[in-house]
Amino acid sequence: MSGDSQKASYEKVDRKAEVMDTPYDRWIASQGIDVIRGFFVEDLYTIPLKWWDRIGGKGVYIMLDGTGYLDDAYVCGIPPGKSLNPQRHIYEALIYVLDGRGATTVWQTNGSKQSFEWQTGSLFAIPLNAWYQHFNGQGDREARLLAVTTAPLVFNLFHCEDFVINNPYSFTDRFKGEEGFFGGKGTLYSDRVVETNFVADTINIEPVAWTERGKGNATIFFEMSDSMMGSHVSRFPVGIYKKAHRHGPGAHVFILTGRGYSLLWPEGKEMTRVDWKPGSIVVPPEGWFHQHFNSSAEPARYLALKILSRKYKLQPGKIQSDVPLAFGGWQIEYEDEDPIIRRIFEEECAKSGAEVRMPALARS
Repeated sequence: MSGDSQKASYEKVDRKAEVMDTPYDRWIASQGIDVIRGFFVEDLYTIPLKWWDRIGGKGVYIMLDGTGYLDDAYVCGIPPGKSLNPQRHIYEALIYVLDGRGATTVWQTNGSKQSFEWQTGSLFAIPLNAWYQHFNGQGDREARLLAVTTAPLVFNLFHCEDFVINNPYSFTDRFKGEEGFFGGKGTLYSDRVVETNFVADTINIEPVAWTERGKGNATIFFEMSDSMMGSHVSRFPVGIYKKAHRHGPGAHVFILTGRGYSLLWPEGKEMTRVDWKPGSIVVPPEGWFHQHFNSSAEPARYLALKILSRKYKLQPGKIQSDVPLAFGGWQIEYEDEDPIIRRIFEEECAKSGAEVRMPALARS
C-alpha cells in the first residue's frame, strides 16, 4: 500500500462522539432526561430534574468520569403524595434519601410484599431483580432520592434492554419477601463492617474509630441485601483530615454534613481541587490519589456508595485503603505527603476560625 493510500484510509477520531459509543450510553440517552458528565456535581438537592416516563417521576442521570463504567448514579423526584412506577432490573442499586419522607414496597413475582418507611438520610439496597415501588408520604413537597447502580456494567455486558429490565428470574436466595427484611437490624461482619438491609439515619449514625486512616477518623461500612456493592459513612472532626489514598473506579462520595474541599491527582501530576458542601458529589478517577478536608468549624461526614463489597469481592485479598504505600498499599502517610497539602489546610482553617489539630510531622 502506498503512503498516500494508507493515509487516506484513516479518519480523525471524534472524541465527542465517543461519549455515545457503549450500549449503556445509548440506553441512558434514550431515557429522555439529562445526563450530567464531568468530574463533580455541586448540589444534588437543587439540581434540575426532567420528567422521566419510564419511572413515572422526574430524574437526571449522573455519569461522572471516575466511574470507569462500573457504576452510575441518578437522582429521581417523586411528586407530592404520589408514587413512582413499579420496576425491576438485574443491575444492583443502593438508594439514599436526599430529602423527604415516604415508603418503598419490595416483592418477588407472585410473592408477598414487604414495605418499609424512610426519611431524609435513610439508606437501603434493592435486592437484585426484585420488584419495587417508591411512595412519597408527603402531600405538599417532592421527595428526592439518589441511586447508585451497576447499570453501566450490566448493560455493556448484555446490551439488551428487555433482558436487563424485564428479566423474570427471581433471586430468592437474596430475598424471599420475608417479614422484617428491611427492619434495620444489623450484624457485625468484621471490625467496623455491618450487614444490614436498611439504615434509618446515616447523618447521625455513630461510626467506629479507624485511626489507621488518620487521627480522629471514624468510619462504618455497610453490606446490604447480599449486594456486590458497598457503602460507608466517614466522619472527621474539626481541624483534622484523613490520609490520602487511591483505589479503583466508581466510589461516589456524597457530602452529608460540613464544608470543605477535596484534592485529587494522578501520581506525579498536578492536583485538582473541588470545594464541597452538603449535597455535593465527586467520584475520584481510578488510581488517582485523593484526600478530603473538613476546613469548617463544624464536624463533617460523607457517604461513599460504590461497587466494592467486602463480603462479595470482585478481586481476592485485603482491601488496601489503610495500608501505606511502602508496604504495597494505597495510602500516603502524613510524613510522606506533599508539604503543600498541610499548608493549604492550615490556610483554609484560618479562614473559618477552625483550630488545626493535626499531629506534628517528623520529616527526614
